[in-house]
Amino acid sequence: MVSLRITEIFHSLQGEARTVGRPTVFVRLTGCPLRCQYCDTTYSFSGGTQMALQEILDQVAVYNARYVTVTGGEPLAQPECHSLMTALCDAGYEVSLETSGALPIGDVDTRVSVVLDLKTPDSGECHRNLYENIPHLKSIDQVKFVICSRSDYEWSRFKVDEYQLTAKVDDVLFSPSHGQIQAAELAQWVLDDQLDVRFQMQLHKLLWADEPGR
Repeated sequence: MVSLRITEIFHSLQGEARTVGRPTVFVRLTGCPLRCQYCDTTYSFSGGTQMALQEILDQVAVYNARYVTVTGGEPLAQPECHSLMTALCDAGYEVSLETSGALPIGDVDTRVSVVLDLKTPDSGECHRNLYENIPHLKSIDQVKFVICSRSDYEWSRFKVDEYQLTAKVDDVLFSPSHGQIQAAELAQWVLDDQLDVRFQMQLHKLLWADEPGR
């Protein structure tokens, strides 16, 4: 029987990426091999509850939502994450996967929109980026950079150009690390350099600060 360790399943507004503001069910898997210095979900590193796949699907269905985001932690650290995403797609949901980019995405169901985080130097986990993932990106996927400083911004801008990311995916996301860089400052850098990226802020933090399950 397929089962996964789950930290929480909750209904909220999508806080970032392409479907920002959309009512979404979040399935947060337990566990992560990374330790980014700005992580706001450290409570998902351990613990959780082992749940059967059908039990997860039943709980997701309660919210009658169109969008489902599989997140973590690092969801791909649990091999059965693939079965979960395929089952969600088969059930008719529009599914996205939030992943650190440190684990392979080649076997992710092609119906899933992968939100791939390329870790910047100031994250402390830049060395974990698995650049072999980039050829597997589809147009419906998204690449996210969480930017902590001007040097992070310059690094991110270089990576966008080096890997021609705006030609590979519909959305390249530049996000200020909450509390580490002024959002307006990053926005101005994007405008000054005329970058073809989507600037974003974390809507859920503006609405609910750091409340878990929001």
